[in-house]
Formats: sequence, C-alpha cells, structure tokens
Amino acid sequence: MIIRETIDDDREEIFRVERDAFGHEKEALLTMDLLDDPTAKSILSLLALDEGKAVGHILFTDAKLSTEGDKLKMSIMGPVAVIPEYQRKGVGGEMIQKGLEMLKNRGVDLVFVLGHIPYYPRFGFIPALDKGFDPPHPIHDKVRDAWMVQELRPGVIDSFSGKVCCCTAFDHPEHWRE
Repeated sequence: MIIRETIDDDREEIFRVERDAFGHEKEALLTMDLLDDPTAKSILSLLALDEGKAVGHILFTDAKLSTEGDKLKMSIMGPVAVIPEYQRKGVGGEMIQKGLEMLKNRGVDLVFVLGHIPYYPRFGFIPALDKGFDPPHPIHDKVRDAWMVQELRPGVIDSFSGKVCCCTAFDHPEHWRE
C-alpha cells in the first residue's frame, strides 16, 4: 500500500473512490468542491494505492477559530473514503495516521472531524464540544460527541476555545449532520 499526496491528474480517481466508498455522488461532489475552494487552502489530499489502484482518499482543509483568527493553524479532516472491497482492512487508519503526521510536521495545531463516535478516538480524537470548540454549524445533541478534535501541538487544546470556522464549500448546515 502506497499513500501519497494527490496531484491534479488524480481528480477522476478521487471522484471514483469517493463515489464508490459512499455509494452515491454527494461526498464525491463535495470533495471536488473542496479541492477547488480557495478558502480550503492549505489542503492536504492523500490517495491510497494498492498495486497502482486507487482504493482510498482523505482530505484535510483549513479551518480557523472565530475568537483567535490566525493564532492557530487548524484543519478539518474529511471526507475519509475507502472503496468497499478495501474497507475494514486498515486503509482508512493508515491514511488518517499519515495525514496527521504530515500535518504535525507542517505545524498544524489542531485537527477536527465530524465522524463515527466509535472509530475516531482510536486515532487520538476526543469530543471537541467538551473542550470548548463549537462546530461551524449546530449538530444534534444525540451525536454531540461525533464532533471531535485532536491536538497535534501539546498544550494548545486547553489554551483556546470558540467556534471553528470552515472553508466556504463546507460552510453549509447539511454537511454538519452526522
């Protein structure tokens, strides 16, 4: 398995992976919008390849804290996509770990995700609302712990709080329903 940063020529494969992973085009279209959104920069987009076949994709886009402006470097992870025949084989986990490591090396302080509550804590994510970080749009109380954060720079998570602001393509309430 090779996990590498994407290039412009990967767009068709990214779309296919996102569509096949979720079984419809909603996330694939969102991913294309995110890749094209100048407010999402700096993007980290990774593609997982098995013997040259694209089997997974993960995207990290810029975020800001409403109260702190540019004091923190933050990112939102998602979508995370793995085609069905490669799911439950560790591909998603490898992409998450590689992405977090790359972001840490690039000086990112915090990474957020809205995702499955049982899955993401194994990678170090914790409930963000409990730490004082509100999502870009309200999420239902039943899934409040699905809004998660991970600290990549020690000591940052307890020093800041506020509403997380996302890029334009993500800034729609329908993207914040888990």
